[in-house]
Amino acid sequence: MEINLVGESLKFMVLGMLIVFVFLAVLVQVMKLQAKIINKYFPDKAPAVPTSTTTQATDNAHHVAAIVAAISEFRKNKS
Repeated sequence: MEINLVGESLKFMVLGMLIVFVFLAVLVQVMKLQAKIINKYFPDKAPAVPTSTTTQATDNAHHVAAIVAAISEFRKNKS
């Protein structure tokens, strides 16, 4: 009995690829269903009140001041 190894290997390759494709398709559908269920029973809450721009400007000013102080301290210690 002569066995065509190339033909058999192609059959196994196609079978394996089909199994993986079906598994991934089922996985995508299950994830979509899960998202719908979660959104139904646990809806998103209203977003928190955004911080004012003055607070952000103050934070940026504090960051800049800290960076400037660190650089000047580094230059003092280096000399």
